[in-house]
Amino acid sequence: MPILRTAVQAVERATAGPLSGIATPEKWVTEWFRGTLANSSGVRVDQDTAMMYAPYFAGVRVISEDVGGLPLLMYERLERGKGRATTHPLYPLLHDAPNDMMGALAFRENLTGHAMNWGRGAAYVVTHPRTGVIEELWPLRPDRLHVVPRYRGNGRFERWYQYLDEANGIQAALAPGEVLFVGGVGDNGLGGHSIVELAANSIGLGLATEHYGAKTFDNNSAPGGILTHPDTVSDDARKRMRADWEALHRGINRAGLMAIMEEGVTWTSVGLPNDANQFLETRKLQVTDMSRWLRLPPHMIGDLDRATFSNIESQQLDYVSMALTSWLTRWEQAIVTQLLLPEERATFFPEHLVDGLLRGDTAARYAAYAIGRQWGWLSANDVRERENMNAIDGGDDYLVPLNMVPAGSGGGDGGRGRAVVRLARRMIGRQPWRARANVSSSWAPKIAAADQKVADLEAEEVGKLIGEHLADEDGGRGRRSVAGFVTALQSLYADDGPVGELMRSLWLPIFTEFAADVAVQAAEEVGHDDEDLDLSVWARAYVVSQTAYRLASSFGQLRKIAKDSERDQVVQDLVARLTRFQEERPETVAQWQGNQFGNAAAREAWKDAGVRSLKWVTQGSKTCPYCKKLDGRTTPIEDPFIGKGDEIDGDGDGEKLVAKRNTFHPPVHVGCDCQVVPVV
Repeated sequence: MPILRTAVQAVERATAGPLSGIATPEKWVTEWFRGTLANSSGVRVDQDTAMMYAPYFAGVRVISEDVGGLPLLMYERLERGKGRATTHPLYPLLHDAPNDMMGALAFRENLTGHAMNWGRGAAYVVTHPRTGVIEELWPLRPDRLHVVPRYRGNGRFERWYQYLDEANGIQAALAPGEVLFVGGVGDNGLGGHSIVELAANSIGLGLATEHYGAKTFDNNSAPGGILTHPDTVSDDARKRMRADWEALHRGINRAGLMAIMEEGVTWTSVGLPNDANQFLETRKLQVTDMSRWLRLPPHMIGDLDRATFSNIESQQLDYVSMALTSWLTRWEQAIVTQLLLPEERATFFPEHLVDGLLRGDTAARYAAYAIGRQWGWLSANDVRERENMNAIDGGDDYLVPLNMVPAGSGGGDGGRGRAVVRLARRMIGRQPWRARANVSSSWAPKIAAADQKVADLEAEEVGKLIGEHLADEDGGRGRRSVAGFVTALQSLYADDGPVGELMRSLWLPIFTEFAADVAVQAAEEVGHDDEDLDLSVWARAYVVSQTAYRLASSFGQLRKIAKDSERDQVVQDLVARLTRFQEERPETVAQWQGNQFGNAAAREAWKDAGVRSLKWVTQGSKTCPYCKKLDGRTTPIEDPFIGKGDEIDGDGDGEKLVAKRNTFHPPVHVGCDCQVVPVV
């Protein structure tokens, strides 16, 4: 960790106990002697004492806990809508834990409280020294952080920071990219106003009222008074009378004790009782006053005098839309401008999920769901998801009134419905999946050509490693390091290695276009006319998955040969396997991927079209016995045709095919050219 790792550790030590001294006094000590904390109430108010005032503490706690408790997600903008960017480095830091010692709630609660009390909440940004990827976020002490503007020319300024911890000997200058800064209510653009400093009089009055109330109870809940003697008494006698009276009656534990007056001494009450002072009214007004400062409905900090069943829900919505939203927006904009790279801002953005705070009562929610369901923008599963319930089969269908048709399409059930019927009739008597199989066949040569380039690169790079670690001038005998070869081989086949990068760069454009062709053909099979059907994101995920599988397979084969072959045969065995990669693998990969990807892409398209079940069909008369067993089998689209570990009998010859994975579509073995078709 860079220089602030030490600073963060020092912060932890500093917060563990008092470090103030003559040489390094705390901020409140300095201000005490300077008199800068004075307010009209005469009570010292700073960020520490303010949190002892119940209404202010309750308000800070409500806002900071709600900001920290709401899920904060990183999203990626899609062509239509958005998707959760779970692979973005910031996603786990913002949603789960920003560092090893804090959860997301504690971290964001901490910084929000700092921003309210001090006008600034800040965290140190820990990045990877080589890649620059953000790895951790650590909160900083706001009283030790100073914002320093720096002029960069052409009217441009940057916000730099100085972190001064004299008690621990830490002085650090931090660049803009090293700090996540969340400001409070705006001041001069460099920071925010401290609510504690602005509301010092109100908080001081509240603290003074509490102190007065406590002292009143300490004095038997009675105002002060005087003892009067008819004659003149000496100073010693006066002091003794006062001490005896206070010893007998002062304090709540002595309430109700009987007093005996001697020698004509009388008691005269001085001051006003609490009801005359309007003590309780003053305390209630202070709670309302804190609500104004914090922009909170009074019921949020415990004042229920004006809360009713009819208005408390609207007050809750007002709190979310007014007070809380401003803090959530501060967080989101700080993340966009300070943590995301400029080139990322057009694609990624953070957003809080506030749905849980905006939920109405059961009747209101269900009425809203009914409207959305009736007019077609909510499905049954959409509603169940919002109610934290599991999805059900068939729950993804959207319903609309029968008389709702596009303008110009005619009446009745609409031109679209008649077009679907006509298309379905045209499909009768022919096998539309054959056209889809032809699409897959047309892409096979391009897949083979791409794999040929990958195989050639593997032969070249692995050949270099063989020459470096396993072969010498004496034909491979003498100098030999299998361990070194395997280590270098692992780097070659790493996810970010040259083989993986080449494979992804070649496969991604091929499979993206391949998916688009299959989607068109699959949509026609079921009469689905969604022109916006886009499988590019799914195709990218497929390529990433298949690349990882291919890298692991090739590395595993070569590593096994290197470890298991005889000493004088290892080089020849490795070269033979690389030759097979070049001469045989491209065609095999093309056949396998052409069929697998074609069926998988069609299945994704049908899921979008609302198809619920699929059927396995075979081609030709020379189908293998295993595929014949599967021919005609039907299953729900979300379920596999064959589960991992399931066995398929052949023609009774005793041999069985054991599934190595859940099989949702063909192929089930090398050379299988079966297809899946929708059940409509």
